[in-house]
Amino acid sequence: MENFEEEKVNRKKKPGLLRRLAALAAAAALALSLAACDGSVPSVPGGSADVVPNPAASSVSVDAPLEVHFIDVGQALSVLVECDGQFMLYDGGNVDDGSLVVSYLQSQGVEQLEYVFCSHAHEDHVGGLAAALAYFPAYHVYSPVTEASTKCFKDFVKYTQQQGLQVEVPAVGTMWPLGGATVTMVGPVAQYDDTNDTSIVLRIDYGSTSFLLTGDMEKTAESDLVNSGADLKADVLQVGHHGSSTSTGYAFLNAVLPEMGVISCGVNNKYGHPHEETLSILRDAGVNVYRTDLQGTITIGSDGQNYTVGTEHFVPDDQLNPTAPAQSEAAQQTYIGNVNSKKFHLPTCPNLPAEKNQILFSSYDEAVAAGYTPCSTCIK
Repeated sequence: MENFEEEKVNRKKKPGLLRRLAALAAAAALALSLAACDGSVPSVPGGSADVVPNPAASSVSVDAPLEVHFIDVGQALSVLVECDGQFMLYDGGNVDDGSLVVSYLQSQGVEQLEYVFCSHAHEDHVGGLAAALAYFPAYHVYSPVTEASTKCFKDFVKYTQQQGLQVEVPAVGTMWPLGGATVTMVGPVAQYDDTNDTSIVLRIDYGSTSFLLTGDMEKTAESDLVNSGADLKADVLQVGHHGSSTSTGYAFLNAVLPEMGVISCGVNNKYGHPHEETLSILRDAGVNVYRTDLQGTITIGSDGQNYTVGTEHFVPDDQLNPTAPAQSEAAQQTYIGNVNSKKFHLPTCPNLPAEKNQILFSSYDEAVAAGYTPCSTCIK
């Protein structure tokens, strides 16, 4: 793969860490002293909530060597990864989520962050990272870009630099150790004008278990990633773009083959996320869906072989998946295969084969299991 460059980042304590810890402590002490003088409560950058642990930042523990926390930040994304006492933060939600994210990290015992990733420069992903960087020292801070015009991104850069760090643009193929886990950057594999498609895509491997974080990557970048030959197989998929129909195409999902899909989105959000088209595709593929809008914060733990899932709220499966797979419209969707080309199509496809060359499949999975590949014209 021409775009897959092998590089490994070793975690080493920087000489300036103690100085940065001292600077952060001094800043916190100053904020507290000012609060004591005027009676106000110190707040994180861009946020208004208390810096003390916030009851809204409910902790969901599963007590495993590797824990991946999909923090409920509404119509946004923030993922905390812990392995063997080391922490990584992938996105920080909106600006107003900053104090909640800080509180949640405090509740998990975070004192420092090995790595901070901004998946891409949209506010619902970068917004709360300034707050995290204001309160926790970090070793490395990454983003697909180092400049953007928005205030929230400029604040992200500002608080990175206040730690004596620079925002780094990582290369595809870079590998980072996190305790006993390995984090690998697998995308994006091309340059894009669409900011969503610039999302940093990470695979986390621990023992025989794996997670794939995709930010807001959409179908164009998904297709390029699949065609690059990158290893995308993962047990747990962070479903792209909050479950929008612009992400999670059939070919991409077939390359990942996840057992679980986690959707981070807000209750009754104005975008209608997650879209029914995405939910249908996930149901058709037999993926167990978890949603922060229904279940709150979701934590998935791994011992290297098995998973444990903890959620803030219990939701019956028939509410998470309103229509059982065997009864769903998606599952009942028939596909028409071409016995010569080994391609399968939707019945509405303009490129259907002659009737004598047709074979019917009752589901997407059945067609794939038979060795057929989806038509690129009718199946996106």
